Amino acid sequence: MKRILLLFIFSWLLFSCARVGSPVGGNKDTIPPRVVGSNIDSARISVPIDIRELRIDFDEYITLKEINKNLIISPPIKIKKILPSGVANKYLVIKWDEMLQANTTYNFNFGNAIVDNNEGNALKYYNFAFSTGEKIDDLYISGEVKTLIPNKDAKADEKSLVVGLYQVKDTMNYRQKPYYITKADPDGYFELNYLSPGKYRILAFEDANSNSVFDAGKESVGFLKEELDLNQSISGLKIDLFPSKKKVRYTEMKEVPGGILMLFEGNPDEVKVTAKGNRPENFQVTHVPKSDSLYIWFDAKKENLGITQSENLKFAYDNGVKKDSASMFYRFNAKNEMTLSNAKGNLLPPSHDFVFTSNYYVDNIQPEKWKLVLDSIQQEFTAKISEKNPFEIRLSSNFKEGKKYSLTVPKETVSSFFESNAKSYRFDFQSDKTENYGTFFVTLENAPTHHFWLQMLNETGDVAYSKFGKETKQTFNAVKPGKYQLRILVDNNENGSWDTADFENNEFAEEVYVFEKKIDIRPLWEIREIWNLNPKKDGPETTPQLPAIPTDTVPKNIKSK
Repeated sequence: MKRILLLFIFSWLLFSCARVGSPVGGNKDTIPPRVVGSNIDSARISVPIDIRELRIDFDEYITLKEINKNLIISPPIKIKKILPSGVANKYLVIKWDEMLQANTTYNFNFGNAIVDNNEGNALKYYNFAFSTGEKIDDLYISGEVKTLIPNKDAKADEKSLVVGLYQVKDTMNYRQKPYYITKADPDGYFELNYLSPGKYRILAFEDANSNSVFDAGKESVGFLKEELDLNQSISGLKIDLFPSKKKVRYTEMKEVPGGILMLFEGNPDEVKVTAKGNRPENFQVTHVPKSDSLYIWFDAKKENLGITQSENLKFAYDNGVKKDSASMFYRFNAKNEMTLSNAKGNLLPPSHDFVFTSNYYVDNIQPEKWKLVLDSIQQEFTAKISEKNPFEIRLSSNFKEGKKYSLTVPKETVSSFFESNAKSYRFDFQSDKTENYGTFFVTLENAPTHHFWLQMLNETGDVAYSKFGKETKQTFNAVKPGKYQLRILVDNNENGSWDTADFENNEFAEEVYVFEKKIDIRPLWEIREIWNLNPKKDGPETTPQLPAIPTDTVPKNIKSK
């Protein structure tokens, strides 16, 4: 009997020490944590300005998920400490050192940071507001933000759309956090709550580095040019984000085949460069207006530059904004040589030129020494250096569909300023058949009065086809099968480049339109569309959108990666 009693006690102890958790089976917990109290009374008014913490109690254990990214406090408070940190608890505490402002409503927006400890159910978009005055301000602004220039370098979960209000003052510092700030949800919807009456500037931006401050030139931006005189709530506000203008500045120099590459931000219109110290003695400078790249070409071997050891080369530059000098230790790379390549592949679309490129700026070609052969028979052709891209050579001929061609380019028949191709090249390619491609016709109604780029974007967001002009009827021949997005970038100031948003000078980006309907191109199909660019009339809605790189006609300040 004694042994049976001992066995019963041991079994009871073993069961009691078993892990406590959710039972197997049954309904999954989907209920988020519930607030049951706080250190601030329920009225949440007349809160002392010398209070130093906010404590919120919950009905279950919680953890904080990415609290530093999710929590937004308006007006801003410099946080000293947030609990819990790393462990679950039934409360959270936020501590600060500074005095609060008198007669001010404070709003703590936690986003989706508060989750229960068991299932991770989020208390979504939870706000806690209180006032140091006699009432809680209750004005609000709601609306939608569209970021239509995707940052391909950033992961989706790292992107954060922020909307802020700055109080209008004699001196306004946009390098500080906005007075009121909130985050837009994944669909772009935002709410700024508990606002006090007053005059504000509204600013939306893609807060890539999570510092709650707009970084011009690095983050997309949207704004209204006029002040908001907030005396009643506003809903349905729409803000479109565009790339922000970079300030013109020099960034770096580096050695490249044939010379030196100078890089600038802000796409300067023109850059003037001179050598300091007469090294190199003879050089050529090439810079496409409104591009970020400037090349300095010279003959390193002839001038014995950096052959045996690095040499400090100095240059003075004038980028139109600043005159300065830059230097680098240049070392010649003995492996450098002019090379030619066929970067667009060996299958030539119908009625297209054959294109090959050089790693050097092409200054001169001798096509009379080249040979284009079809079935051992030489073919007539013409060749020229591309007007839009001096690193590119375009060859035209009466290419026959389905036929294979061979182009021979002997050595020293393609030249740069101080170099030519040291070896011969042979390019084999085939002219593709029309039956493998489709045709797209579009008629524009209410078209822009200025020149514009009409672009077809492929499914990865890159520009596959582009035309520049004012024509309201456009035809794209020999289009590869696939689904495309149609887009227009307007050159409103007729400067040959699509200009981004300049918040500092209160200038919007130039107009962009997007045809909401996808264009489905199929082999041998002719697709026809009518696009009315006036959103108030019949036709797909027009929406501002990010530019990408045209393949034929390129806005000078938009480059491919």
